[in-house]
Amino acid sequence: MIITIDGPAGSGKSTVAKLLAQRLNVRFLDTGAMYRAVALAVLQGGAEESDAQAVARIAAEVEIGFEKETVLLNGVAVDVEIRSPEVTAISSVVAANPAVRTRLVELQRGVGRQGSLVTEGRDQGSVVFPDARFKFFVTASVDARARRRHRELIGSGSNLTLSTVRTQLQQRDARDENRVHAPMKPADDAVILDTSDMSIAQVVEAVATLVEQ
Repeated sequence: MIITIDGPAGSGKSTVAKLLAQRLNVRFLDTGAMYRAVALAVLQGGAEESDAQAVARIAAEVEIGFEKETVLLNGVAVDVEIRSPEVTAISSVVAANPAVRTRLVELQRGVGRQGSLVTEGRDQGSVVFPDARFKFFVTASVDARARRRHRELIGSGSNLTLSTVRTQLQQRDARDENRVHAPMKPADDAVILDTSDMSIAQVVEAVATLVEQ
């Protein structure tokens, strides 16, 4: 059984997917971490994120895996590094590269063939696992998402203003929704949940109820 949870940045999809996987006792696949790992490899390789060919070469060569919930890049744990502002700044540009998406879709489908899982991202239900048994698209107003992301960043020591975070989310949404290859959108048969006025616990309960029924 595969459950996909897609949605924009700040919608809560990653947290919901992780908690849902724990509740159902199945694996959790953090695809956003995979794209961030490629972005980190691009930075480490000294390439420009706008250099499509260089980024494609790096994506073809890197090894990305998970050890429990730890993200491995070429065998090295990079959980902290992939959350850096530098990686965040280029991750959506790297993710828009068709060669990167092709490579990671291949890896993600390989994980899916190993058994049941909850997977989150922006194209899991629409592209990666079109035959998934359950598909969800969680979204929220840009203001709600900005407040959530701002709280996270402040908690990690960032001094970005709420206005800046909101602008960054709008820019990210535009890139994700308008890219030519696998744009972010709900799968035709996905259940859409607006989480603007919902807590994480409420979203998990709503999704789990639909799955368990």
